Amino acid sequence: MTLMEGILWLTLNIYHEARSEPQIGQLAVAHVTLNRASEQEMSVKDVVTQPYQFSWTFQKQNYIPDDPETFFKCMETAAIALKTPDFTDGATHYHLESVEPEWADGLTYVAQFGSHKFYRP
Repeated sequence: MTLMEGILWLTLNIYHEARSEPQIGQLAVAHVTLNRASEQEMSVKDVVTQPYQFSWTFQKQNYIPDDPETFFKCMETAAIALKTPDFTDGATHYHLESVEPEWADGLTYVAQFGSHKFYRP
């Protein structure tokens, strides 16, 4: 996988999962994606497209962003994430604060950034 392909998939994940979040929330989503890729020794694309890992990949038919300006802001966030330390303490999962998934019971709560709660193994 090329660097540009990795940035594209990281950007798409930020866009579809957290585009309405403040940048700190977007960065946290980016770090979760990068943490999973590192932990599983997979490319960003492979991590993002794993079945049922990120809701947008199975809930949307069309991955093409419909808001170019926001997409490019998310791309800027992806670039920032690649050059900043992980402040999520190794988080590999997150969910909206409004839901309580069963899988969260087996993980350690890290923090909330924007409207998402973050967890690590």
